[in-house]
Amino acid sequence: MPGLLDLAEGQMARGAYEQAHKLCLSALGENAGDGRAWFLLGVIAADHDNPLRAVELFAKAVDLAPGAARHHAYLARTLIALNRRPEALEAAEQAVALAPTDALTLDTIGVVFTRTGDHARALPFFEAAVATTPGNASFLYNLAASRQFAGDFQGAESAYARALSLAPDLYRAWSSRVQLARQTRERNFASELEALFDQGSPDPDRALHLGHALAKTHEDLGDHPASLEWLKKAKAAKRRVIGYRPDHDAALFEAAARTSIAGAEAEGDLSPEPIFVVGLPRSGTTLIDRILSSHRDVTSAGELSNFALLLKRAAGTPSNLVMDVETFQATGGVDMARLGADYVASTRPMTGGTPRFTDKMPLNILYAGLIHGALPNARIVCLRRDPMDVCLSNFRQLFATTFSYYNYAFDLEDVARYYVGFDRLVAHWREVLPADRFTEIAYEDVVADQEAQTRRLLAFCGLTWDSRCLSFHENAAPVATASSVQVRQPLYASSVGRWRRYGEGLAPMRAILEEAGLVGDAP
Repeated sequence: MPGLLDLAEGQMARGAYEQAHKLCLSALGENAGDGRAWFLLGVIAADHDNPLRAVELFAKAVDLAPGAARHHAYLARTLIALNRRPEALEAAEQAVALAPTDALTLDTIGVVFTRTGDHARALPFFEAAVATTPGNASFLYNLAASRQFAGDFQGAESAYARALSLAPDLYRAWSSRVQLARQTRERNFASELEALFDQGSPDPDRALHLGHALAKTHEDLGDHPASLEWLKKAKAAKRRVIGYRPDHDAALFEAAARTSIAGAEAEGDLSPEPIFVVGLPRSGTTLIDRILSSHRDVTSAGELSNFALLLKRAAGTPSNLVMDVETFQATGGVDMARLGADYVASTRPMTGGTPRFTDKMPLNILYAGLIHGALPNARIVCLRRDPMDVCLSNFRQLFATTFSYYNYAFDLEDVARYYVGFDRLVAHWREVLPADRFTEIAYEDVVADQEAQTRRLLAFCGLTWDSRCLSFHENAAPVATASSVQVRQPLYASSVGRWRRYGEGLAPMRAILEEAGLVGDAP
């Protein structure tokens, strides 16, 4: 006869959380030291978006039943959701040490390593999860994504295909699969995707992923106006749901600019290790990161939120947003030297094995003044790209829908307004930051003369010449960004002037950029 906790797990599988909660409490009434009951209560809290409570409950479960690998794995997953990276990695390693064999725990461990940027470490756990439970589409999706980050595109295609054979409506797999390779007249999934889109599901995320997959398909087939229409269809419902307001980002840019003024003395930590690669997404930040991390003295730490999180903690502002006007306004009382030292320490153990490391979080452009204050010897490389091309590229991008800082990318006019604010902020940093600590590099210039721009980049960063930087596409390190396919190819120029293929559909975006004086009259 099943016990109370077996019944509770059965109820949770059916989504009957209230009944499961009562069963767990009944089990604790009989034995308050039952680690499994505390663990299940943690799962309920996590599934109801209460990670702080979930961490407490999982920690209790670990204390009472330290030999259960899944207790450690779920604690790690929740800690990483709270951006408590060192603790999450410690919990994940404890789970690994217990040699788990069940697929869900293995998959959970893989997710934790992925979210900490260690994709090579994650891959074997996803492989093991699928080997244990080959009929689980979610496990296959995670395996496919991990293979894609690692550069195994054939293996990724195979896993995406298997996932979709099990769950044809797994929309995340469709959008990822189509990105892997150019779609052709002979091989594409347009009919399947259109049939799924036309089912009219009210889920805006589903429409977003399927519509993006169709847009990519039509672009590959050379029908750019149709591609743009699919992008608009894909994003329309999501934009209505998020209720984006351009004035919020405008205020954020203004608050960021006020954190640094010309002539201010930087009194931060003197570490020369960090190289921050910043700019708009899809402007070439991953390309520059790969060029730099191909150097013998540089390690890529990926896209880190560490600086923003540490600043938020130091500022002590009560809002639930990491980046907001209130936090920028509160930075005057922050100990800059402590912030800089804490940032460098927070990147360990990923960094420290080479003299320098890169952090390619694009949004760090808003923190450029504070980064210089906290780390006056750090270099900041800001990517620039043709306004029309980069705005279109942001509109074409399928960003993580849970990350509100990219909510501008659901509408062409919103993207253009965001670019205007970005451009003004960069002009401010150009004026107030030392030229030997902040520089701009144009994507088009790198494409036109890769070696000259690479030499300039390395000199700015204080690095010696290393010819391997010209062969960045041979860099075997995982890439977990939208550029995971492109940066494994030699440099190409086909994305320069891409906007011209889209015709009058981009007129609303162009009008805003023209009014701001950022582009000339339309040809």
